Parts: sequence; C-alpha cells; structure tokens
Amino acid sequence: MRRTALLAILAALTFSLPGCRAGKTTNQPETSDSTQSAAAPTSNPEPPATTPQPAANPEDKRPVIVCFGDSLTAGYGADLGKSYPDYLQAALDAKGYHYRVVNEGISGNTTKDGAERVGTIVAIKPAIVVVEFGGNDGLRGLRIEDSRANLDKIVKTLKASGTKVVLAGITLPPDYGPDYIQQFNETYTLLAKKYNVPLLPFILKGVFGVDGMMQRDNTHATAAGNKVVANNVLPLIQPLLKK
Repeated sequence: MRRTALLAILAALTFSLPGCRAGKTTNQPETSDSTQSAAAPTSNPEPPATTPQPAANPEDKRPVIVCFGDSLTAGYGADLGKSYPDYLQAALDAKGYHYRVVNEGISGNTTKDGAERVGTIVAIKPAIVVVEFGGNDGLRGLRIEDSRANLDKIVKTLKASGTKVVLAGITLPPDYGPDYIQQFNETYTLLAKKYNVPLLPFILKGVFGVDGMMQRDNTHATAAGNKVVANNVLPLIQPLLKK
C-alpha cells in the first residue's frame, strides 16, 4: 500500500473533491434507500446534485439494514445503484434474505456528525446498522479521545435501541506518526470488544491498490470496488440475519 495514495484516500474524504465537504448537502435526503448514492465528481465547486429517489413503499415490511457513514458508504463518484449498500442489497436478495438496505452515508461526515445524526438512524428502527466513520477525524488530526467518545455514543445509542451493530474502520498514512496511528486503529478494536460487535478493520480491504477497484481519484471505490466492499461486509452481518 503506497503511502501517498493512502494519504489521498483520507484527504479527499473532506477537502479534495467536490461534494466531499463536512455537513449534509442541501439536496441529499435525510433517509435514502440503497438505490441512491452520490453523483459522479465534476469540476463544479459545489456538491453535485442528486436525483431524489421515490420514497420506500410503505407496504414494504422487510426489516431494515442501515449503512451509516461518510462518502465511502454514500458511494461518492459511483453511478446510481452502484454504491456498496446497493451491492449489499443485491447479495442479500440473491441469498434469499428479505431485508431492505438503506444508504445513510454523507460525504465529509466525521464521527461528531455521525453522533449528531444517530437519532435519525434510531428513528428508522433498523434491525442492523453498519457503522463506518473515522477517516475525516484522522485527516484533521482530531483528538483520539473525542473520536472514541463520538463512536462510543453512536454504538451505545444504537445498541440501546435494540439494533445490532457492525463496525467498519479505516487506517491512516505514516505521516500522522506511529503513536497517533496506533491509537486511531485501536479505537475500532476497543469499541468492538467493549460492545461485542463484529469488526471490519479496513473497509477498503481487497479494494485499495487493486487494478480497476479504485476511481481515477485513487480515493473512492469503483463499482467493482464497491461490490468487493459489500462482499467484505456480508460475512459480518450474515450471522445476524434471519430468513
């Protein structure tokens, strides 16, 4: 894994690309089905518009799986229908699991943003939530204690609501120093142990550095890469599912 390329992954999550800014864009719905992901990058300095998708059928009584995170969850730069939550939905359907996957990824979000949004996730009453935050915290060099407290709040709140949680993380380039990186990485393992939740330490496992798996920005996964991410997540949630 090349040092400069990994740095690019984290840098673009917040600053480098249009649409990857902290905070929610005005044209991104609060809750979206897995059929909605972020639009492809353009030269426009403003976040690219997304086309509103039809609301979920109120008669759809399937239990909900929420994918909750930043641009890596949102599917930034991928065509509609090709984020990792979309591929997760397809994999579940193929295996005969009757669940509805909802994409709650917002580009640029930090753990603080996730902690502030967690109430809206609880309101969905999901059966399972895949939590993916932290890259933007690391890029900004935020205090490990604060990031841990925010992630702890997210996981604790979700668990208290009765939902099951899967945790997905990311890592940092060497520039941030071994001590900071070690503490950053330990955030995920400590929380996974504390709350006894499944952990995927690096959400881009098998994607980053692999030909055809990353977009030209060398930051976000291609459709093929998002499919691999979905296949990485599936084994973690499968033991939590019911047919």
